Amino acid sequence: MYYQRILASQDKTAVAKEIQITEPKPEYEKIVKDPYVIEFLQIQPDTHVYEGDLEQALIDHLQHFLLELGRGFSFVARQKRFTLDGQDFFIDLVFYNYILKCFVLIDLKMGKLTHQDLGQMQMYVNYYTREMMNEGDTQPIGIVLCADKGDSIVKYTLPEDNHQIFASKYFTYLPSEEELKRELNLKEFRKKE
Repeated sequence: MYYQRILASQDKTAVAKEIQITEPKPEYEKIVKDPYVIEFLQIQPDTHVYEGDLEQALIDHLQHFLLELGRGFSFVARQKRFTLDGQDFFIDLVFYNYILKCFVLIDLKMGKLTHQDLGQMQMYVNYYTREMMNEGDTQPIGIVLCADKGDSIVKYTLPEDNHQIFASKYFTYLPSEEELKRELNLKEFRKKE
């Protein structure tokens, strides 16, 4: 009820301080998934799709995508534009997570993750931190949702104490048991009877 309390309160600072004491700090790693399975889009494997087409398909199937994202997500914007030094930037998808009390920025990448993708997301998160956060919000997080990623790129591009930028792989089809084993790094995976 924090959101309703902060809106109704005359003393928003006191409510914000109280919630910091009574509620544990958010654990972003428990909210951000890897991988995401978006087979509901019905995109055939090995089919070339543009980022704009993927974005449109996610918007068309927004209810399914929200369910795949997990608990607490609400849709805010698509192609959110902001301008810095006369240059326009567009964040593919913006959500707000009412459990974490933060903005969640998603950038879609059709190919393999690059360090430039993570740097771009860092700029988006910094912008939202400095310009868009509301009183009582926690730090925004950014998710680069890509077709393929290398853990080394993530490890060496982001700071060791990173809790704001995440790279997650997506599948446009339900992965096979073998692919799931590889993705989840499970050595002993057994099917339940």
